[in-house]
Amino acid sequence: MARWTLRRTGKWVAWLVAVAIVLPVTLAATALRVGYAGAAAPDARTRGRDALWLGHAWVDGRRDADDVTALRRRIEDTGIRDLYVHAGPLEHDGTLPPARKAYPRARWLIDAVHRELPRVRVHAWLGDRLVYEPGERGGLRLSDAAARRAIVASARQVLADGFAGVHLDVEPLHSDNPDYLRLLDRLAPAVRARGGILSVAVHQIDPLPHLHTVSNAVTGHRKWISQRFFGQVARRVDQIALMSYDTALPVESLYGGYVAQQTRLALEATPERTDLLMGLPFFHTDDMGHHASAETVRAAVRGVRLGLTREDRGRRRFGTALYVDFAATEEDWSAYGSGWGARQGS
Repeated sequence: MARWTLRRTGKWVAWLVAVAIVLPVTLAATALRVGYAGAAAPDARTRGRDALWLGHAWVDGRRDADDVTALRRRIEDTGIRDLYVHAGPLEHDGTLPPARKAYPRARWLIDAVHRELPRVRVHAWLGDRLVYEPGERGGLRLSDAAARRAIVASARQVLADGFAGVHLDVEPLHSDNPDYLRLLDRLAPAVRARGGILSVAVHQIDPLPHLHTVSNAVTGHRKWISQRFFGQVARRVDQIALMSYDTALPVESLYGGYVAQQTRLALEATPERTDLLMGLPFFHTDDMGHHASAETVRAAVRGVRLGLTREDRGRRRFGTALYVDFAATEEDWSAYGSGWGARQGS
C-alpha cells in the first residue's frame, strides 16, 4: 500500500511539474500568436529615420567607388538616413588605434557618401565585449573609470576624423548597470559638444517583469534588460537601437508577435526626443539562438508595424535598423522596402 501511494504521489508530482512548465509556455506562445494577428495602420511606415549597420570592409580598403554607387542605388529611395560603419573594435582599455590603423579609408567613405547620398550620415560603430567578474580577461571593464574616460576620448577621435556620430555597441550589457549609465553621462555631452549624434545598441526588454533576473539565476545568461533601464539609457542618447533578433523562437508568427511586443515596450519607455530604432535581422545564421526560417525580415517588419499601430501610431522619431549589410539577401531588401522602407512617392 505504501509503495502504491508513493508511486501515485510521484505521478502527481510529475504531472504538476509538467503543467508548471508547459502551461506558461503555451500561454506565452498563444499571446505571441495573438500579438501577430490583426492589421497594421497604413501609415505605420518609414519616417525616414532608418539605419543600416555596415561592416569594416567599408573603411579598411576592401570597398571602392563602385560599391558606394551600388549602395546609393540600394538605399536612395528608402528611409535609411544613418549608416553605422564598423570603425572599431575598441581595445579592451577603451582606446582606439590611430585612424591609419583603425579605419584608414574612413575619410574616403565619408566624402563618397556625402557626394552620392547627401542626406545620409556616416557614424562610427564602436564596441567591445564587456567583462564583469574579478580577474576576467578578454574584454572591456566599464567599472574602470580610466576605461570610461578612454571611450570618451575615442569618441572625440572619430568625430575629429569626420564621422557624424558615435554608435556604441558593448555586450553583454547587464540590466541596471550603473557604470554604463555613468559612461553615457560623460559620453553624451562630449559627443554633442562636437556637433555629433550619440546612438547605442541594446538588448531586448523583459517580456515579463524581472525576467532578466530569473534568466540569470537559472541559466547564468542575461538576455534581457528591464524596461526601466531601457528608458534610463534612452533618455541619455539621441538614438537607441533595440536588437530585436536572436530570440530562439522557432516560427515566424511567434517571432513577429514578439517583435510587436518589444516595439510596444520600447515605445513606452523611449522619450519623444529620442529616435527609437527596432532591429531587423538581415542575416541568416542558424543556431540555438537564431532560426533564420523564423526570424525573417518579413515577420520583423510586420511586428514593428503592429507594435507601432497599437502603442504610438503618430510617433515620428521612430525607425528600423538593418543588421547587417554583408549578410543581406535580395529577399531581405525586398521585404524591408515593400513592408516598411520605401519612401513616399518612390
